[in-house]
Amino acid sequence: MAKKRNSDLTAIGIVQKAMKLADRIGIEALTIRKLAEDLGAGTMSIYYYFNSKEAILDAMVDEVFGEITLPPTDREWKEAVRIRCQSVREVLGRHRWATPLMESRKNPGPKTLKHHDAFIGCLIHAGLKIELAATAVAVIDAFVYGFAIREAALPGGGGEEMITMGKEMVKDTFLEYPHLMKLTMYTFRKEYNFGKTFGYGLDLLLDSLEKES
Repeated sequence: MAKKRNSDLTAIGIVQKAMKLADRIGIEALTIRKLAEDLGAGTMSIYYYFNSKEAILDAMVDEVFGEITLPPTDREWKEAVRIRCQSVREVLGRHRWATPLMESRKNPGPKTLKHHDAFIGCLIHAGLKIELAATAVAVIDAFVYGFAIREAALPGGGGEEMITMGKEMVKDTFLEYPHLMKLTMYTFRKEYNFGKTFGYGLDLLLDSLEKES
């Protein structure tokens, strides 16, 4: 009887499996050997499609860009940028390993290029000159990626766990720093939601860009 073919042993199957593995164990722990084990295949099966881990990372980042919603062409430009940026945040929340890699690849794939072209086009079609569009891309993505890194670093428990942590930090560390203590106690309250500051910060940037355009 012929051996059943592993349906994941295609270029896209390997990339999707690598993304799921990175979601579980992190990008630093991802190796071709571990990926092969997860696929139930030999390492040479992966090397048939990709000649290095870097090539796999290039493809993984391209798939992440492919998950991000492009700025809708039928919306006012600020709303279109908001939709795109919120999608970036949500996608990076699913793939926390991806944030440092998003703009570092030397061989960007077609989904990456399509995404950047659409984002830049949204700004240019809104009337921003290329100099301001270049600044807008840099500043907006610095904010979005930075927010994603900060959000990923926050304690995941929330609720009572966050409140307990805040009380311990204040009790042991911040007594000599009253302003920092006040802010810490505020941010560790149940009703405080760090994620809600994303929209506020993004609106500040977009409103400032609109004034410059």
